[in-house]
Amino acid sequence: MARIRPFPSGRPPRKLASRVASVPYDVVDTREARALAAGNALSFLHVCRPEIDLPEDVDIHDEAVYAKGRENLDGFYANGTLESDPVPRLLVYRQTWRERTQNGLVAACSVDDYDADVIRKHEKTRRDKEDDRMRHLLAQSAHAEPVFLTYRAADAIDGRVARVTAASPEFDFEAPDGVKHTVWIVPEDDVAFFIASFAAVPLLYVADGHHRSASASRARAALKEKLGSLPDEHPVNWFPATIFPDRELAILPYNRVVKDLGGKKTGDFLEGVRKRFSIAPTSGASPSRKGEFCMFFEEHWQTLTPREPIPVSDPIESLDVSVLQNRLLGPVLGIGDPRTDPRVDFIGGIRGTGELEERVRSGRGVVAFSMFPTSLAEVMAIADAGATMPPKSTWFEPKLRSGLFVHRF
Repeated sequence: MARIRPFPSGRPPRKLASRVASVPYDVVDTREARALAAGNALSFLHVCRPEIDLPEDVDIHDEAVYAKGRENLDGFYANGTLESDPVPRLLVYRQTWRERTQNGLVAACSVDDYDADVIRKHEKTRRDKEDDRMRHLLAQSAHAEPVFLTYRAADAIDGRVARVTAASPEFDFEAPDGVKHTVWIVPEDDVAFFIASFAAVPLLYVADGHHRSASASRARAALKEKLGSLPDEHPVNWFPATIFPDRELAILPYNRVVKDLGGKKTGDFLEGVRKRFSIAPTSGASPSRKGEFCMFFEEHWQTLTPREPIPVSDPIESLDVSVLQNRLLGPVLGIGDPRTDPRVDFIGGIRGTGELEERVRSGRGVVAFSMFPTSLAEVMAIADAGATMPPKSTWFEPKLRSGLFVHRF
């Protein structure tokens, strides 16, 4: 069963929240982070992307980067950009975007639960990215960014969240990307209810933040090794997360752009596709159902439908991303491992199909594939099976804003 607890978060004053809150570290590169934070000394990108405050030629894994992150975080507390809550609290975090709302409970979650797979994962993590985040955690002595978790919704929890959100919020602002962010403090009288209710929730699932949660586990292990032992109540045993009910979430597609045809001529490429898929012209750019794909090639969108049945009994092989990889990208275009092959780029659905067309028309790609979104039920089924999804299978949107609740340890 899932263990949660309140924690004394570091939060910006209400009047500064919109200036402090930033996109998470992993959706921008250094150049983009530098541009977003330009002219805003309060942006949390100075903490989660601290290389933006160092010379442009600095290696992002240089020790100076991690030290700068600690310096900037300490500075935010010293100058009032962040304030320490005097008591542990739970919060409710609402995101509103494109006429859709999702409400999550902000709480500290147990590293033990993560290690024991009570908090389940569906993606493989990269060791180098884990190393980087762990070094940030240990240098800053803080979990600077929350993990995005989900669970199978419970009516009682939803009802109590609705009662919390009927009151006046602590924060309420719209970010430059059009996402509205609203945060409430959970009344003290409701804290015990949420703790007990989540104790009856059998499993939590990582939706977004696999490297952050893996790094929380490794940081705890490293600190325990350094100190020899850790008391059960040490805050490093917990990491901050926002926990959303599954029925409020939506997954966007993760589309593909291939840079070249692998030496094939156009006719040979199309012949290879036709052997495996029926092709029909379409006026749309997005598939209308699972098991269908849209292909942008030579200025035209076409719909692809597999000729052979999809094995519905296999939760991984039945994923659309697996079907496209195993029946087209691999055998037709020679892309063996999409994790490492530089010939394929992955485009989050937030960018829209116009981005796919632009990539091809600009010459940065030769063919693009628009995908039907993976469902959250598919994600949970794979996590429950102890399996991992193929790379770039899901794009959760909107992303959590960073800087609204910091967990120091």
